[in-house]
Amino acid sequence: MKFKLLLAFSFWMLVMAVSCNKDDISFDTPSQKLSFSKDTVFCDTVYHQVRSETYAVKVYNNEDKDILIPRIHLEKGSSSLYKINVDGKPGYDFKDVPLRKKDSLYIFVEIAPEATGPEAIAEDKILFDSPAGQQNVVLFSVVQDAEFFIKSSSNPNIITSDATWNNDKAKIIYGDLTIDENVILNVQAGTKVYFHKNSGMKVLSGATLNINGTLANNVTLRGDRNDPAYDTIPKNWNSVKMEPGSNLNMNYARLFGGTRGLEMKQTNATINNSFIHTFQEYGIYAVASTVNAKNLVMNNCGESAIGIFKGGTHNYVHSTIANYSDLLQSYNRNGIFATNEWKNESNQTEQGALILNVRNSIVYSDRDNSVFFEQTPGQLFNFVFENCLLKYSTQSEAGFLDTAPSVIQLVKNQDPLFVNYFAAQMNLRVKQNSPAIGKGSTAVAATVPTDIAGNSRTSNPTLGAYQYQ
Repeated sequence: MKFKLLLAFSFWMLVMAVSCNKDDISFDTPSQKLSFSKDTVFCDTVYHQVRSETYAVKVYNNEDKDILIPRIHLEKGSSSLYKINVDGKPGYDFKDVPLRKKDSLYIFVEIAPEATGPEAIAEDKILFDSPAGQQNVVLFSVVQDAEFFIKSSSNPNIITSDATWNNDKAKIIYGDLTIDENVILNVQAGTKVYFHKNSGMKVLSGATLNINGTLANNVTLRGDRNDPAYDTIPKNWNSVKMEPGSNLNMNYARLFGGTRGLEMKQTNATINNSFIHTFQEYGIYAVASTVNAKNLVMNNCGESAIGIFKGGTHNYVHSTIANYSDLLQSYNRNGIFATNEWKNESNQTEQGALILNVRNSIVYSDRDNSVFFEQTPGQLFNFVFENCLLKYSTQSEAGFLDTAPSVIQLVKNQDPLFVNYFAAQMNLRVKQNSPAIGKGSTAVAATVPTDIAGNSRTSNPTLGAYQYQ
């Protein structure tokens, strides 16, 4: 009994001590300005009625005393498109916010806007009022109107008749969106297509996907996490899956940030003036397909930028096929991988003939070898590298001899000197002293007379997708 009384008395004394310590804290008005972890919160692009991710700002009290910030509030008040949470409390106007000396507090910011047009700017400010003067943190975002394609138990999410997507609204896809057999989908210049996690597009037999971007208005296909941090992260969505007998025509597209980019089986594909980068496995995964590509730029793919299986016919002209990655270090990261074989869904091996032509192009990576061939005995495996800059180690690693008759005018193992090959600032133009300058065949260049940026390359052609200017 005495022990219980002693325990109760000790607990009461502890409560009193804590209460006294709390009461002893005195908060003064600020005499200096606050400092912030950032002066602008850029929420990047958000969509009609879709809540953004949460962004954080830290507010620092640099004074040697505890302060009460008289007022923290949104400039537009309750009518603001933004929502804030100050030190764990939601609202839009806060009075007498305590902040201990040399300490900090968090303000969390998000936006769930109403779009009033195809694209608009949402702006507000978090205001900090005190005797030391008013300060602010700017809140800024681009708001897009959006059209949603959501697969559910009651909606198979299938486009069953010919359709055209324009750039008046972003297209946001949840789950797989399927283009039905023999249906044509036209995606017009400037359209932005966003895929949610574990989402993708399927193009069935006989269907055609036309991506009609222009130099001034590319078509973008990417994950729906649209803040800049996700521009260089793969596996945010699945792939564009082209079924046997489907067709792809792609011009001025930017495709990035998924598991596989173009996943093709017995597909006919024409790809011009396009960027494919930052995929967990392959940028192009082609099984027994026909691919004709010009002015193609690729980078930052885990297994290989281009993966060719069960043969097929492939032509790459004035293309820059690079593969550099800090994030995907443990992967093979080839530029081109090609084999006559492929294991089907039943794990049975199928074989096919390969014809591969790479002309006036760069195939380079931070690996010792940028090309790897697995040639099946008895199966046709024809390849040509003509006027190419190639990262090449040995026959045992590459699967072919760089002295073969089909390797013509090879620039071997010379750094192309890209302006910036890292995905965050990817610029695969070459510098003025690049060994790729002037090494292209003029006859080949005449078949692609302008580069990916619209510059003429009919004289002194530079290897790759960019003509040196």
